[in-house]
Amino acid sequence: MSSNSSSRAVAIWIYAGVVMLLIQVILGGITRLTGSGLSITEWDVVTGTIPPLSTLQWQEAFEKYRHTPQYRLINSGFSLSDFKFIFFWEWFHRFWARMVGVVFLVGFAWLLLKRKIRPAMVRPLVILFLLGALQGVIGKVMVASGLTGDAIYVEPTKLAMHFIFALVLIVYTFWLGLQLTVPVTARREAAGLRGWTVAILVVLFFQLIYGALMAGHKAANVASSWPDINGDLIPPGMLRGSWLEALVGNRITVQFIHRTLAYVLFVLVVVWTVKAIGLCAVPAGFGPFRWLPLVLIGVQIILGISSLLTSPWIEAGHWVAFDWLAQFHQITGLLFLLTMVGNLYLVMPVRRSFGV
Repeated sequence: MSSNSSSRAVAIWIYAGVVMLLIQVILGGITRLTGSGLSITEWDVVTGTIPPLSTLQWQEAFEKYRHTPQYRLINSGFSLSDFKFIFFWEWFHRFWARMVGVVFLVGFAWLLLKRKIRPAMVRPLVILFLLGALQGVIGKVMVASGLTGDAIYVEPTKLAMHFIFALVLIVYTFWLGLQLTVPVTARREAAGLRGWTVAILVVLFFQLIYGALMAGHKAANVASSWPDINGDLIPPGMLRGSWLEALVGNRITVQFIHRTLAYVLFVLVVVWTVKAIGLCAVPAGFGPFRWLPLVLIGVQIILGISSLLTSPWIEAGHWVAFDWLAQFHQITGLLFLLTMVGNLYLVMPVRRSFGV
């Protein structure tokens, strides 16, 4: 069996996992926007795979939801039909997570049996499994935060943690795929561009955290004007309370930081694009994609602004323009992240890997 054949089989499996993980994050966004995340009050890894099938089972599940703070405080008028709608999205989100686990475990077993996984691949794949298990635990903790006291949604900080760990898992899996598929001849070290790429990824990391905090706090309509923030460039009241409370708990502060980081990212990407165009020697296949980060960040900002401007018309229980824009805003952010990770891989110092 050739080394290339082995790498190709593992790469197909890895990239299938990346696609499934991206879909999982998108489903998570739909679950959040439809307010479905707390509809399932128990965490049954095996039995929870099958949704209620009879009227009695549906009534039992609905009764459990009736005891949650979310039902008592905001959804007390829900019918069984309303409950079934939000239940579906949370169930499907969890079901898809289980399918991701099955694909990784079954694929790993099959590839191991066929001796397509070389010894150098084992350690990174074990780390991948551990990251996946950790993400499941974080998801459980996040849901639990919305089922106690007077909570009507999950805690924003725990939502952000769940989201960021999902992105870490995606990036790690994608990096493994790049190691398996991108030949050494397609890479070329570019120290200057690498520094700017790292800078963009660092700022993007914090931007994604604040995007998740925006979602968790439902902070879009706290200031639905642009370019000003409720008539101010720097809104008052951003530093109320402790510094930690101000940074992650104050909705207007969260939105201000999210907006500011978007502008910083745009400037960084413009500089990155100029430098990338100016490179004399570029990695093979890199040329046509030098404009892609700028296009994506431009679309991302436009979608973000549009989400803000349409946020006053958010309707609970209805999918409106804001929800479409917010969802595409998230998807574009994911594509931008993977684009920059791919660019970083192309301009990193070339080292021997277990791939091609």
